[in-house]
Amino acid sequence: MSTEKTRYSDAELLEFKALINNKLEQAEKDYALLRNSLSLTDDHGTDDTGRTFNMMEDGSETLSREEVAQLSARQEQFIQNLHSALVRIENKTYGICRETGKLIQKERLMLVPHATLSIEAKNAQK
Repeated sequence: MSTEKTRYSDAELLEFKALINNKLEQAEKDYALLRNSLSLTDDHGTDDTGRTFNMMEDGSETLSREEVAQLSARQEQFIQNLHSALVRIENKTYGICRETGKLIQKERLMLVPHATLSIEAKNAQK
């Protein structure tokens, strides 16, 4: 008879929930900062500088805005993944690998709380 755990205990799920809520709070703050930096005007006090400098500044600004937009999109996806993890906690399916059906190691979940794959399943995808 196997004594292998099939799910995390309610106490462990509460521990994960607190961890995820902390990460979610920080992620939402970071996301707000990224979104605010995208909505700011392009006034850097360079109105009276030479035309060549302004063109370089504009190119740099465009690249920077694209990078911030990409970071913002990734942060938004991270927030969605954390919300999905909270739903799995409520359903008591949190920490179960979607490929193998086995429990994901607690250490992995502490580092990547929104993980849905065990290390073995993740490596098998490569």
